[in-house]
Amino acid sequence: MADFTPDFRPRSAYPEVAAAEDAIQAGDWPAFRARYDAATDWRGRQYIMGAADEMSGSEKFLKTVIERDPEDLVATTMYAARLVRIGWEIRTGHFARYVSAAQFEAFHKHLREAEQILIWVCARDPSFVPAWAERVTIARGLGLGQAETRRRYDHVTRHDPHNLVAQRSLLQELCPKWHGSLPVMHAFAAECAAAAPPGAPNAALVVAGHLEHCLGESTRKIKEHFAIPAVRQEIMAAAERSVLHPSFDRGFGWVYAMSMFALAFSLLEEWALAKRCFLELGPCASEAGWEYLDNNTAAVFVRNRARALERG
Repeated sequence: MADFTPDFRPRSAYPEVAAAEDAIQAGDWPAFRARYDAATDWRGRQYIMGAADEMSGSEKFLKTVIERDPEDLVATTMYAARLVRIGWEIRTGHFARYVSAAQFEAFHKHLREAEQILIWVCARDPSFVPAWAERVTIARGLGLGQAETRRRYDHVTRHDPHNLVAQRSLLQELCPKWHGSLPVMHAFAAECAAAAPPGAPNAALVVAGHLEHCLGESTRKIKEHFAIPAVRQEIMAAAERSVLHPSFDRGFGWVYAMSMFALAFSLLEEWALAKRCFLELGPCASEAGWEYLDNNTAAVFVRNRARALERG
């Protein structure tokens, strides 16, 4: 049990992502496109396109694909998304006051380049959801304001009403550390949870909102917040709509939801429910959320999993 190490890589939970990553590593665009074309909805396509996001050097390969076929909107959007990731790595996840002027300059340069590329993509195909979803993140990074970020998000929802990628990005925009407020952030998370089909992963945004509420607080303070009766009720209701629902969707995004509720139930000391989530996850997990408790996300995940298995 002590040797257990969670696997945070999407490829471990989703074979399609593993195949997509392998195709990119091999420089085999037809093999990648076969995986992309086999996906039946935007959620799956976005996960498969995300295979290149954290892959160092993938932008060079994507550039060669675009040079061969400048009209390939998938490769072009992936290239822009990779630029955004590189920019964010330069900026880092620190608060703005800890980011240097040079870092901000490079960050914004990458985002502006990606934005110009995606403006072209969206003009070519206004219904191409991955490009609009990426532009939600870009709007936040460039500080274009809530109205513009919402406009881009609304464009996503016209074509994919419950797009979790765009929802997670907008939730960040609406939280106080960016350009929002706690009431607006919580209202948006609740709205996403209520509107999503029963069993969908979207209700995990309620947990994300409450973790943001406690940003910078100690684990003890976070537990005190989650123990507030109204907060506990919100978390339990969200879980009933998602991971605890008989129709829980184990498609793309299920690991994020299950891992977030494993965290929430651990904070609530609902050990039986936490144990259920940890066992469902098996070797897989999402890093999302755990960094609010400890920078060593694997260690804090393992500690809480051990408690849940012992006490649940």
